[in-house]
Amino acid sequence: MSVYHAGSRALQEQAGVREAADHVGRAVGDGIKPVAAAFLELQPLLVIGAADPVTGRIWASPLSGEPGFVRATGPRQISVTGRPAPGDPLAAALAQPDVPVATIALDPRTRRRMRLNGRSGPTRGGFSVTAERVFANCPKYIQRRAEYWWDPHRQPGPSRHGHELNSKQATFVATADTFFLATAGPSGVEASHRGGNPGFVQVMSPTELSWPDYPGNAMFLSLGNLALDPRAGLLFLDWAEGTVLQLTGRARTESAADGTRTVRLSVEHVVETSGTVPLRWAEPEFSPANPAPTK
Repeated sequence: MSVYHAGSRALQEQAGVREAADHVGRAVGDGIKPVAAAFLELQPLLVIGAADPVTGRIWASPLSGEPGFVRATGPRQISVTGRPAPGDPLAAALAQPDVPVATIALDPRTRRRMRLNGRSGPTRGGFSVTAERVFANCPKYIQRRAEYWWDPHRQPGPSRHGHELNSKQATFVATADTFFLATAGPSGVEASHRGGNPGFVQVMSPTELSWPDYPGNAMFLSLGNLALDPRAGLLFLDWAEGTVLQLTGRARTESAADGTRTVRLSVEHVVETSGTVPLRWAEPEFSPANPAPTK
């Protein structure tokens, strides 16, 4: 299967980066190299994107554990110990066999990230993913957080559901420096990282937010998916307290005459859960690649 589909190709052509995309695309494989396996075993956090099997909505969810909770168990397979909490929007999906999923392991300490997409199935202790696409991304827009502390006593609180952002949630989004984006398309699900200085995500109303699409690796995997399928899931983390804010809705990309792009999300459902991630990260050192947010 080609790395790119029609949605990604159209955006690459529009941006004039098709040749660069072809070069980057040659690094995408279906195997887990030893250096990638070693990286995964050091991570305490994994983000996974998938579709709710009942509603079809796309969500992004966090999974955490002591390093080693994610590990390569074969040249094309990873094993994850643990599952999302019962109230997580992806709990049902990860309990079923042969589900298209996307994962991203991001290490704020080293500004490294790795993406692995494939199909998941439940195991006795969690779930496994058989890889179909494995690749690394550049460190652009990743905020460095030098260390983290594990809090084994932190437990998820009850989830709060809604169809729009309340004022506290809107502030959470508007001051975020990082979020994760899940999308779906002909090649499967994608989970990607978005970062910038606080304020790079703008809350236009309780049901609409936007963010600039900063120049990246020229692949346009997530935006290519949105060009063909507007479903999207966003995950915001409180890096100190472990609160998780999950949004799902429909997104579209708007291109300006100067070549810049803005993504707008219409929010359809909101889930907020306190204490979900038992990690407390150090204060961020913002990426030198971050542009100043536009007003």
